[in-house]
Amino acid sequence: MKYLSLLIFISILFCTCDQSKIKAIPEAPQRVKKEKNFPQDLTKVFTNHGTLDKWNSMKTLSYEIVKKEGNEKQTIDIHSRAEKIEASNFISGFDGKEYWVEADTSYDGNAKFYTNLMFYFYAMPFVLADDGIVYTKVDPLDFEEKSYPGFRISYNAGVGVSPEDEYFIYYDPMTFEMAWLGYTVTYFSGEKSKKISYIRYDDWKQFNGIKLPNSLTWYKVEEGKIMEPRNTREFINVTLSDTALPSTTFSKTPNAKVVE
Repeated sequence: MKYLSLLIFISILFCTCDQSKIKAIPEAPQRVKKEKNFPQDLTKVFTNHGTLDKWNSMKTLSYEIVKKEGNEKQTIDIHSRAEKIEASNFISGFDGKEYWVEADTSYDGNAKFYTNLMFYFYAMPFVLADDGIVYTKVDPLDFEEKSYPGFRISYNAGVGVSPEDEYFIYYDPMTFEMAWLGYTVTYFSGEKSKKISYIRYDDWKQFNGIKLPNSLTWYKVEEGKIMEPRNTREFINVTLSDTALPSTTFSKTPNAKVVE
């Protein structure tokens, strides 16, 4: 995952899009397992979304995130997790070795922490297929009189920067389509958190044989109960290709600064 096991350095109010409150991404991608190593129902989820074999045959993903201040384009090498982000007030990226950013004075984000963040959420459920993961069946998530079975995603010691982070994937028991993602935030404490944030996945579209979301909706949570929608992110101009882009696509721009 480049970056699944990493912390989600994200504010519970992610909708503010303050990059200084967003998760940091793990430092290196992990190799993807074969489907036979997953719990049977989780394999069915991967299959519903296009199969891991099909996903692994893809090389490049790009999309735009709709924002009031101007759309933000993100281009990702799926296997190396090299990335380039082009926004109204900054350009940033990861070339496989260094994080970099070129920005104007209005930029107050953290390019390293933001790298792969939205890719990670957008490329669900496939980013939950990396090495070092432990899958545990959990109680179903109940919402609007429907019950969604799920798995807890945790990590072996030493995997990624923050192995204390946990994810929870919930799916439709009839179709095996992914329906919800839960996640905990542990960046500052270094200890496991009991507070879970939730994203709803209920708006899908096919791209080159792979099912990806048109939008993601974060929900308010009160005393552990999912309430009303908090914020929605829309994705447009999506391209998923089995052709890799030149590595220079992710190279630093002439005026970029390296982010430590």
